[in-house]
Amino acid sequence: MPRLKLAISFVLVCVSLLSFSQTDSQYISLLIPDELKSKANAVVRYESQIVEILDYNEINIKTRRIVTVFNKYGENRVNAIERYDGNKKIIAINARVFNEFGKEIRKFKERDFVDVSAVSDFSIYEDDRIKYMDYTPLKYPYTVEYTSEVTTSTTAFFPDWTPIDSYFVGIEHSEYQIINTLGVELKTKKKNFQDFNIEEVSTNHFIAKNIEGLKYEVYTPDLFEIVPRFKVALKRFNMMGVDGYNDDWKTFGKWMYDKLLINTDIIPQSTIDKVKDLTVGVDDKVERAKIVYNFMQERTRYISIQVGIGGWKPMLANDVDRLGYGDCKGLTNYTKALLEAVDVPSYYTVVYGGSGIRSLDADFSSIQGNHVILCVPNEEERIFLECTSQTNPFGFTAGFTDDRDVLLVKPEGGEIVHTKIYEADDSVQNTIAKVVLDDNGGIDAEVSIETTGFQYNLHKGIENKTERDQQLHYKDYWDNINNISIDAIKIENDKDRVVYKESVELSCNNYASKAGNRLILQPNLFSKVSNLPPRYPSRNLDFKIDRAFKDVDEFIIEYPATLKVEAMSTGEELTTKFGSYQFKIEVLGGNKIKYTRTYMLNKGHYEKSDYEAFRTFSKKIVKNDKTKIVLVKV
Repeated sequence: MPRLKLAISFVLVCVSLLSFSQTDSQYISLLIPDELKSKANAVVRYESQIVEILDYNEINIKTRRIVTVFNKYGENRVNAIERYDGNKKIIAINARVFNEFGKEIRKFKERDFVDVSAVSDFSIYEDDRIKYMDYTPLKYPYTVEYTSEVTTSTTAFFPDWTPIDSYFVGIEHSEYQIINTLGVELKTKKKNFQDFNIEEVSTNHFIAKNIEGLKYEVYTPDLFEIVPRFKVALKRFNMMGVDGYNDDWKTFGKWMYDKLLINTDIIPQSTIDKVKDLTVGVDDKVERAKIVYNFMQERTRYISIQVGIGGWKPMLANDVDRLGYGDCKGLTNYTKALLEAVDVPSYYTVVYGGSGIRSLDADFSSIQGNHVILCVPNEEERIFLECTSQTNPFGFTAGFTDDRDVLLVKPEGGEIVHTKIYEADDSVQNTIAKVVLDDNGGIDAEVSIETTGFQYNLHKGIENKTERDQQLHYKDYWDNINNISIDAIKIENDKDRVVYKESVELSCNNYASKAGNRLILQPNLFSKVSNLPPRYPSRNLDFKIDRAFKDVDEFIIEYPATLKVEAMSTGEELTTKFGSYQFKIEVLGGNKIKYTRTYMLNKGHYEKSDYEAFRTFSKKIVKNDKTKIVLVKV
């Protein structure tokens, strides 16, 4: 009888679902194709964005989006949010929430949206606001239909189309259309369309259908490098009431210089006199630039300020001088003004900053970038300065703005150039250790680590930690040594040579393991690779190693005269296109063993078919780093 009731209930549900129209079915999570749900935290059931160009300085954007959310990780794909300010008006905004059977359970009218200032945690002021839907689900899955209409006179930030903007999101239907009846001149660029199910309905009208969610895989390139994207920019645009022109990067950079930078770099005569006094008698312009950069670092601090023309115009250099703070734009512009005072030319530079490497699109000029740095030309070399840091060495960019295309803003126009690439020989970690082993397997060691380049970036800052946090850092860094005791720490940050030096004394009672009258010792105490890239039954995406590096190790291990070497490997050497690895073990006189190791990883973009070979290379490194020496009592 219970089974009969269950069967009847199932039939009634199926009949109920079949009675819905095609449009209603988009609210029913049970009707989503299985292949779209298999790798998805959310599925975009329907998405439509229609952008109507009313003039070079006015566009209208209508959005309708229906998204089914399966878990908390899919909630950020709902995107029921709009920004607005004096130039961008919200005409309409609404949302409805449905349960898994398509029944409406909540409705949001405009007055129900939360309206707040768009001030972020790291910004003291931003001149726009947001309205967003605040909804806490009681149960998953649920579906949200969101509709909005906005108009804006700031057409510099033209909405482009990126149907896949995160991992683990399936796309049932995503549509984008530009209506341009007035024939306003625009630039467009299609990217990565060929690998996805995208239909070009007509000029500037596209539909993406039935695209499975992308599963994140380690070493995957930046998402925007691999997903479909349709970029759009007006050749004549408006930004917060200021007209602009954008035929190419040269004209765009010229507009930035003329409209955003001119007359913002005036500083007090008293400050000009100070930097001139500091640099008097210094003929080399790079040395003058170093002195000025240090002067700026000592008297300013970073605070985000997203105001001005679209958040792109820097605050006045005079205000930065008076207040002692600024955002990346203000501090960069201020440093530029200081350098001009001592006859050192420099260029305001737009960049995508971040630990991942992302370049401006050199073939498509538009509003791009999220950060500003300063370029000091020096004959054939370009020196880039990070003006938001109070601690960065002069000209150091590794880890945040290295190896990417950026825009120099010059009086004559913009120019795309590339920032410094840190090769493996630029990013070296050199570890030297003297180790004394006792009869019970305990060790006392003196370890010296010197790092440069990108590896310098990974280590710097330890000197600013408390003694307790330094202790915890090294215990975590050498977590392969159980019950480690950190006995002394000395750190020197050589910012002139950009070399980070760490000297650590440590001890451990039982590093080597006992086996009868033998001690089994792993000679790679301090540079062990233990993590393997995950195995995939079938790698789906190409992979990329962003940065090269080199590790060079030399450990001298002294053992008691009561022991002798019974067995050990002499070493191994590996050479692949991904990098190279070699280690060697030698028995020296005076009861000493010398362990040397060099591991170099190359930067590069590789086919997905190469991933298993890369993983095999990594496995061999992990295995060799665990190599053992057997010592036996004499």
